[in-house]
Amino acid sequence: MKPESNEMYAGPDRRQFERLDFVTPLAYKVCSKDTISKLLQGYTSNLSQAGLMCSIKERVNKDDILWLSFDRGILHICEDMERRSLIYQNGIIGKVVRIDPVRKNAYTVGIKFLTREEKDLGGIYGGARFFHNSRENDKE
Repeated sequence: MKPESNEMYAGPDRRQFERLDFVTPLAYKVCSKDTISKLLQGYTSNLSQAGLMCSIKERVNKDDILWLSFDRGILHICEDMERRSLIYQNGIIGKVVRIDPVRKNAYTVGIKFLTREEKDLGGIYGGARFFHNSRENDKE
């Protein structure tokens, strides 16, 4: 059940949408000038209409924009997800909202799908500038 736009969600999990356990291979790219051409691998662990949790080996930063590709065709919730999400080159665009290190070179990452209605898409909307510069400031 989706809340009214000005209400806080008060469901049992405090989640706007139900999460489904969904383990499948994931291909992704970090949308920055330095990394956009590098296709990386991971796997999803759960999925909702608003985002997903995944396991990856490469470190990402909060607020990084990712291009995500995984088998979406087998779930009924994907129809609603694809109607509201920003799709680019058959992948979904998402923003990193949570990072939990599991061990060296292993991270559980929460990603919120960007929607077509969002006003600030970090310069990626339209495909002409498909880059996000937040990683340029990280010197780790």
